[in-house]
Amino acid sequence: MLGAMRAGKLSPRLLRERVFPYLGRRADVLVHARVGEDCAVLDFGPSVCVVTCDPITGAAEHLGHLAVHVACNDLATTGAEVVGLLLTLLLAEATAEADLDRIMREAGEAAQAVGIEIVGGHTEVTPGLDRSLVVMTAIGRAPRDGFVSAGGGRPGDALVLTKGAGIEGTAILALDLADRLSRQVDTAVLARARAFIHRISVVLEGRIAAGRGATAMHDVTEGGILTGVWELAEASGCGVHLDADAVPVAPETRAICDALGVDPLGLVSSGAMLIATPDPAAAQAALADAGISSAVIGMLTDSDRVVRRGGAESPLVPLDRDELWRVLESQPTAG
Repeated sequence: MLGAMRAGKLSPRLLRERVFPYLGRRADVLVHARVGEDCAVLDFGPSVCVVTCDPITGAAEHLGHLAVHVACNDLATTGAEVVGLLLTLLLAEATAEADLDRIMREAGEAAQAVGIEIVGGHTEVTPGLDRSLVVMTAIGRAPRDGFVSAGGGRPGDALVLTKGAGIEGTAILALDLADRLSRQVDTAVLARARAFIHRISVVLEGRIAAGRGATAMHDVTEGGILTGVWELAEASGCGVHLDADAVPVAPETRAICDALGVDPLGLVSSGAMLIATPDPAAAQAALADAGISSAVIGMLTDSDRVVRRGGAESPLVPLDRDELWRVLESQPTAG
């Protein structure tokens, strides 16, 4: 069908041409919607209200857990304190009450771990869905002069990445494709990979980086490291040099990606925070004190956006789709 779209988040072109022109404009919105920006910031006088919204669409398990942490991660990119969550739950008609209970129990436990309340939302059984979907809105606050945005990076800032590539995608693939992977990947490796689901919060590193002079932060989600770095550079109006070989990739992620023919740098990476900073040593020392690993993977520039991998250099562009969607849609259908 002419003009039909594939699964996954919309491309920068579609956002600019089909979405952003219709959003309107208000003077009390301090950070507006744009490519690469995780949150909107609203002027509330002496403080600001920070808001974001995220769906969980690519996972079949741990929907409640993922929804809470992914939304809170977006707020963490601003250094804001998370105040509350609004949960929209669209249940497939085949959903059992036990499934509903599991989603909500996980969401409640995750919210409690972050120290926030789910203050409302909407729940319904929705015709036409083949799986349940969760959409989470997070609300936070920050001092008016004390928040960070993805658009604050400057040429010369180093790019620091926490943890590594493909954290969320590793967990989802190990959970959802367990049968397929068990023929190629050791069971102990798969068990450790499934536990990556507990590594996806970046709330702590967002708070640390904001207090150590970060100029911009970006939660690395759909499209992985390659898209996340491009999006931060786009939001900041900068060029960027990305050293792909410097990006940490956990052995569990590498094993699963090798088995499935996946590029770990293009795999959804909630759990990794991308930090632009003029003082990477100070940021990394503070992160290390909190037990958070990190690596310098590139630098913002005033020129081109390029990625260097294996000694070769090529243009850095956002991926058309995340590797997770490509793999899941290649799965054979039953029957």
